[in-house]
Amino acid sequence: MQMKKGLGFVDVFCIASGAMISSGIFVLPGLAYSQIGPAMVISYLIAGLLALIGVLSVIELATAMPKAGGDYYFLTRSLGPLVGTVSGLLSWFALSLKTAFAIFGLAEVVYLLSGGKIPLFVTAAPVTIVFAFLNMRGAEAAAKFEVVLVALLFLLLGGYFVMGAPNMELSHFSPFVAEEATLKSILSTAGFVFVSFGGLLKTATIAEEVRNPRRNIPAGFIAATVAITLLYAVLLIVTVGVLPGEQLANSFTPIADSARLLAGSWGFWAITVAAILAFVTTANAGIMSASRYPLALGRDKLLPPFMAKVNKNGEPVVAIVMTAAIILGSLLLDIEKLVKAASAVVISSYILSAAAVMVMRRSRLTNYRPTFRVPWTPWLPTFGIICFSLLIIDMGMAAVEISLGFAVFGVLLYFFYGRKRADMEYALLHVVESLTNKNLTTDSLEKELYAVLHERDELVHDEFDEALKTAVAVDLEPGAGPGDLLDVVSQSLEKELTHSADDIRARFIEREEQGSCVLTPFVAIPHIICDGEKQFKIMLVRSREGLALEEGVAVKAIFVIAGSRDMRNLHLKALAAIAHMVQHPEFEKRWASAKNEAQLRDILLLSERVRM
Repeated sequence: MQMKKGLGFVDVFCIASGAMISSGIFVLPGLAYSQIGPAMVISYLIAGLLALIGVLSVIELATAMPKAGGDYYFLTRSLGPLVGTVSGLLSWFALSLKTAFAIFGLAEVVYLLSGGKIPLFVTAAPVTIVFAFLNMRGAEAAAKFEVVLVALLFLLLGGYFVMGAPNMELSHFSPFVAEEATLKSILSTAGFVFVSFGGLLKTATIAEEVRNPRRNIPAGFIAATVAITLLYAVLLIVTVGVLPGEQLANSFTPIADSARLLAGSWGFWAITVAAILAFVTTANAGIMSASRYPLALGRDKLLPPFMAKVNKNGEPVVAIVMTAAIILGSLLLDIEKLVKAASAVVISSYILSAAAVMVMRRSRLTNYRPTFRVPWTPWLPTFGIICFSLLIIDMGMAAVEISLGFAVFGVLLYFFYGRKRADMEYALLHVVESLTNKNLTTDSLEKELYAVLHERDELVHDEFDEALKTAVAVDLEPGAGPGDLLDVVSQSLEKELTHSADDIRARFIEREEQGSCVLTPFVAIPHIICDGEKQFKIMLVRSREGLALEEGVAVKAIFVIAGSRDMRNLHLKALAAIAHMVQHPEFEKRWASAKNEAQLRDILLLSERVRM
């Protein structure tokens, strides 16, 4: 069952923003300050910059493959089902842990407000259940709820900044870096707070439910990353400037505590409301996003298929219930280990996403068509991989051990369950195939990507597309000349038309004498009028070496059209469509790199043009 596309740019921006604004700003600053002092602002900025570098790879992959499961889906299709299973489970657990962290923050607020009378789990359990039911009603309803909450949250935090900026004490920033802090500890703290930006990874999991993902995914991701990084920076500067260092280092509610100093109890309550909104937005977005991982794993039979079961609203009920159960269980973990484990897994996902981009580019798959491309590839993704790896190392063994535990579970699950049931092609096989000259792949991945692109672009095929679906496609043998082209075309069309091969050949020669069929130095469109009615045939011919149909021109793409007089309108539409398609800057590259005749048809069927 196809999932409903009900999310626009504002929804994507608010889901990503709401997933990031939570414990990362309302709880973590105190822990970060205790490690390196005011320099924690630099750690947050470093984490935000690295998140932006990492999310560029996620954007490219998500625009090429906007499917439920986000990074799991495109890692499986690029690096293989083993990596996909491990990554999918890790990301599922990491986002569930991050969601649990937000619910923990909400429960902590309730605990403090109640004077320690309401235990954390008493608040956390019903909150988790409520948001699980909300998400079962539909992603669109949950997203609209998220938009309202994020708008209120930005309003309250904006008021905090306006109120606090004039009342900062510059002495609070001296020394800017704690005496025991080093560059390594600043980077280590950046890794520690990186979980604050985990919401970006969440948003990729709902890509299948985004309207016009070509535009809304890149715009929503980048806008949210930049906005939240800047918001964190200015809020932290105000907090450090207002709240005395000793108090900040020991606070689990630093923003609320500084608001109390600025405006008394009403300021404390205003920020407390903001914190509650933040925790609620993260919990809501977290359950929505994390549940898409078991859905995608179930679809691919790497988990039992019942995990992919959806209700009448198109929501993965079983996956949502399982995610809620993991969240409730993870609330029993130590908070600092919870943060480190979630950060390590999120960082690992960015490393794999950067590697996946390079593999997909190197595979030269015809139907890999992202609408956003990472600039300076492979240098920027490689830089990101190195930086992310250093962050994980600096976070210590506790985070690595928890992540490895999940990874081992994923490997065992794949070998004892998924490998027996899932059979899929992936881009890395295409890379190996190109290096070894061995036949390791079929067209299954190209066909899957074709279906994804068809859904992404919401293509409605016209008459020309219908003709293309049955078009004969031919690769000319090396050394073939114009005469060989005529032989191939006339013999093929003889089976489709009421003309003999000799008659068809003569008509093409006669048509060429009236004027050249060469459209560009790369493309030619030989076409004839045939007898009969309702006759319209297209042939696609590729000459890898180039065919000398004119002096000084080596044509490599030949579109042969034969149609009866009553099909003149379709004939003209076909000429116009081809003329439009071949102007695309990627057309010649795609045409040359297509592995077989089926891919030649896909290039045209997925073309960007006006369909009539």
